[in-house]
Amino acid sequence: MNHFDQIINRKGSSSVKWDGVQKVFGVEDALPMWVADMDFAAAPEIIQALKEVVDHGVYGYTTIPASTTEAICGWMEKRHGWKIDSSWLLFNSGVVPSLALAVEILTEKGDAVLLQSPVYAPFFSMIKNNGRKIANCPLTIGDDQFEINFDQLEKTIQTENVKLFFLCNPHNPGGRVWSEQELIQIAEICKRNEVIIVSDEIHSDLIAPPHKHIPIASLKKDYEEFVITLIAPTKTFNLAGLQASSIIVPNKTIRTKLSNGQLRQGFFTLNMMGITAMEVAYKYGESWLDECIHYIRGNVEYVKDFLQREFPSIQMFDPQGGYLIWINCRELGYSDQELNERLLQKGKLALEPGTKYGKGGEGFVRMNVACPRSTVEEGMKRFKLALQ
Repeated sequence: MNHFDQIINRKGSSSVKWDGVQKVFGVEDALPMWVADMDFAAAPEIIQALKEVVDHGVYGYTTIPASTTEAICGWMEKRHGWKIDSSWLLFNSGVVPSLALAVEILTEKGDAVLLQSPVYAPFFSMIKNNGRKIANCPLTIGDDQFEINFDQLEKTIQTENVKLFFLCNPHNPGGRVWSEQELIQIAEICKRNEVIIVSDEIHSDLIAPPHKHIPIASLKKDYEEFVITLIAPTKTFNLAGLQASSIIVPNKTIRTKLSNGQLRQGFFTLNMMGITAMEVAYKYGESWLDECIHYIRGNVEYVKDFLQREFPSIQMFDPQGGYLIWINCRELGYSDQELNERLLQKGKLALEPGTKYGKGGEGFVRMNVACPRSTVEEGMKRFKLALQ
């Protein structure tokens, strides 16, 4: 049996995904395939390293050692072909706090922050919660994938007083890995309009062959001057509960502003478990990751085959990156309320409603397939029961 087939009981572990179903969806017995973490055990190397930290027995204040920054730099060069300097790195507990930090420090009241819906829901809340305006340039649907209207993108920047652009690459929830040409077009538009890009690249390690993730800042040297890149091992290696992420900021002026902002907030360092897991994951986790990507692709193919057989009218976005499947149920004729009620009440299946991701998400649901194959099989049985 493949070790990714192992069923690990997460109920009673304070899991948002499993123990939070009742609170979020109002039902207790729904199968959770919603929030974006994996149901897989972490790589053995990570587990062993964390055990050693626990066994040490002293859990005092911890600094982030040079070996950790070296591991991050090594990973970025080996995995993504981008040679970064360790001095460019800042740290935070997660990508979402880093989004908030960028908005607070790099924009003023009345400024707008650009996003492209449907997109990761915290993009909206971090803009709103910091008292800034949302400028939205919705994505369009091409051949079962999202596309960008570049003319509209530049027009929105120019008319909405945009100072910051939240880019999602790979895209969540659509799973789109933006091409080199698309990224250059985005960067050139932002360059000539003096817009700083905050690129959320948390799903960048989970790329389905033959696709390749390209950090937008890596494409041209001058792009490094106005691009902030957010990465983390948390999605990649299923470490979200350890809360450790990196902010790559080549521009010294911007980096100093963000660092000073963290000082004002009282940010000191990451927790010792997060530091250890981050370093070990980037040093020794690649083989586990490659196996994981292969297994997830099998799950994606299972869902694709199931939908083509049972629901040929349903359009599925095949994820080029990540483990989230964006499913278009519009042709079934249900309202969003009816769709979600049928899934929860009749199918006992908890999926993310597309409306959570803003304009363009109507009639869609998002399914997380980073779980054992048996869970995916049960999920699709419930999907059919709900919507047949």
